[in-house]
Amino acid sequence: MDVFSGLPRPRIGAVVDHHASRIRYAGKSEFYLGMVEMPCNIGTYVDSPFHRFPDAPDLSHTPLEQVAGVPGVAVDPQAGVGRAVDVDARVRGAAVLVRTGWDAQWESGGYWRPCPHLSHRAVERLVRAASALVGIDTWNVDDTADPSRPAHTRLLAAGILIVENLCNLGALPRDGFRFYAVPPRIARGASFPVRAFAECAGG
Repeated sequence: MDVFSGLPRPRIGAVVDHHASRIRYAGKSEFYLGMVEMPCNIGTYVDSPFHRFPDAPDLSHTPLEQVAGVPGVAVDPQAGVGRAVDVDARVRGAAVLVRTGWDAQWESGGYWRPCPHLSHRAVERLVRAASALVGIDTWNVDDTADPSRPAHTRLLAAGILIVENLCNLGALPRDGFRFYAVPPRIARGASFPVRAFAECAGG
């Protein structure tokens, strides 16, 4: 996936590849020792409260039950004002996944255009419902023209994790599934890519 403008592209390679490693094992075996260098806000990733607040919990303090096997609710947003969308999901402790359909542009040049984002009312509802996390199939929960980033600010202040750049949410039922978006436990980790997936009832 392309990275947001201004961020470096990931570099994926090897510290030692199969061929070069053979000498280390007297020619009897070989191993590939990989290396990845990348910004942490790339692909589908989770934001911890530390992403916004320097004294807030980071990824090393993210409870596993907040990112693994979380009861999920997929919501189709209601129209708001402009690109702002409203959601009405009031399930305490749920992973609320907002499917705007923007992911149809996932690998196109249009993906990074101004995208749908959460309205003020949607954010307040999610905070009052004490959601475990909020995911969206766009590249930002906020209106990026607003430097105060109100959605990030309110959600992360409430301890609600954010997952951005989701895709294929249209395949999910309204509810009855469990959501997974588990990052490594990194001290001072603000954000990190995840392999997000849902486990639906009945397989």
